[in-house]
Amino acid sequence: MADTLPMAGKVVLITGGTGGIGKTTAIGLATMGARVGITGRDLERAEQAAADIRAVSRHPAVDAFPADMTSQAEVRRLALAVLDAYPRLDVLVNNVGGFWAHRHPTADGLERTFALNHLAPFLLTNLLLDRLKASAPARVVTVSSGAQAQGRIDFDDLQGARNYSGQRAYSQSKLANIMFTNELARRIEGTVVTATSVHPGVVRTNFGAEDQAWVFAIICRVVRPLLKTPAQGAQTPIYLASSPDIDGVTGQFFANRKPTTANKVAYDTDLTARLWKVSADLVGMMPANH
Repeated sequence: MADTLPMAGKVVLITGGTGGIGKTTAIGLATMGARVGITGRDLERAEQAAADIRAVSRHPAVDAFPADMTSQAEVRRLALAVLDAYPRLDVLVNNVGGFWAHRHPTADGLERTFALNHLAPFLLTNLLLDRLKASAPARVVTVSSGAQAQGRIDFDDLQGARNYSGQRAYSQSKLANIMFTNELARRIEGTVVTATSVHPGVVRTNFGAEDQAWVFAIICRVVRPLLKTPAQGAQTPIYLASSPDIDGVTGQFFANRKPTTANKVAYDTDLTARLWKVSADLVGMMPANH
């Protein structure tokens, strides 16, 4: 019976899987029979989330990987742990993300929003890319946001050192997710690994709760009842990770399970290549990674 499940025999890694969209995506894919790994900053919380996912999905193969992905050293350690645990990797869901109203430097001296929302998935995907290629057909799904539409890549002040705004930093990072996806799709063309990005909708989670501006907090309380549930928000990431309809689909941005058009900057190949190079430099990655 288990072999008839649509994701039986598949291995999926979901970053930021301890709550919200990530956890709900993990439940959905585990229910379909996938072996699912989730990441979380704190081992105890990640293990509790994995236990919850096992209970709800009635599927035992759920693993927890601790990693504070604002730290490049921890992203590298996470990649090694995943490569050690999984001889194959069919799907990587880059879901982890955060919003901070104030500027916080990371252990690497980078601005936290850019480091977590863009550089972490950029680095992790590249570190796992050979395993994904060896497991092909494989998929990379990166969770962006509708905020990408207002995003602008400020190459002169990527870290918001001169002029920081939480919303601007977040919008920039979410545009960077789509630019990364589109550039990745070009670089891995012909490998049978696909790359897509997704706007899950505005979802009711604890997102941004660590450091909110007071205006943002009030707005959140007012609109919270109108937002999507995590289960609704997870529908498109689950679809992109699992549906045979998406076989071979790459370099596209999805919302509500349909391809849609992103910020026009995301389709400027000179800018996506430039962002890739800058990102590779910031994570200390060798420039040629095709």
